[in-house]
Amino acid sequence: MLSLTEAKNKAVGYKQTLKKVEKGLAQKVYIAKDAEEKILRPILELCQIQGIPVVEVESMAELGKASGIQVGSAVSAILKQQD
Repeated sequence: MLSLTEAKNKAVGYKQTLKKVEKGLAQKVYIAKDAEEKILRPILELCQIQGIPVVEVESMAELGKASGIQVGSAVSAILKQQD
């Protein structure tokens, strides 16, 4: 989780993360275990297809905090470095 906290380039939340995964810009994706499956399924499928590692986090509150926001987050991602 430390790497997400320290990452400068990240996507936080479902919509932002989904867009980055679809474009192949995500390096690693974090998902909250307590998020709804219907929200996580599309992102998990894309990650599997694209070979993006997925890390499970205990709760949406914990993931939100690690992502640098004051509310919970179902999903976040560390983005690839862009030149």
